[in-house]
Amino acid sequence: MTEEARPPLPPFTQETAIWKVRAAEDGWNTRDPARVALAYTEDSRWRNRAEFPRGRDQIRGFLERKWARELEYRLIKELWAFTDNRIAVRFAYEWRDDSGHWFRSHGNENWEFDARGLMALRFASINDQPITEAERKFRWPQGPRPAGHPGLSELGL
Repeated sequence: MTEEARPPLPPFTQETAIWKVRAAEDGWNTRDPARVALAYTEDSRWRNRAEFPRGRDQIRGFLERKWARELEYRLIKELWAFTDNRIAVRFAYEWRDDSGHWFRSHGNENWEFDARGLMALRFASINDQPITEAERKFRWPQGPRPAGHPGLSELGL
């Protein structure tokens, strides 16, 4: 295993796929583009809405722009399905823009991993739902979701 390896490694089981999804969620909730980009292969390919970043440098730049726009970002991911080296997730995240308008973004992602557990492919489809501040459900302090906080299914999302 190289120093770049990101356990759990494929082939995935139900348990390791859930672990991988939570690790990705926790990483994204740091909102640290440099740290998050290290979970992807050097030549990783993405589709995220209308953007198609390739490689860690473009991924890092994409995340920097994203989190400069999407303030107070909080994310929950949930395993949908898995195979040997692929995982499908559904997710929702809440954020506000610089005008104070709140949104809940809902989406699905398909992931493919290399043997080191680094994500080589990420295809995301996302829809934004305007919400009021009172409709927010993700109210933990900035950073990873606390262990006792409900997931998407428990929240009815």
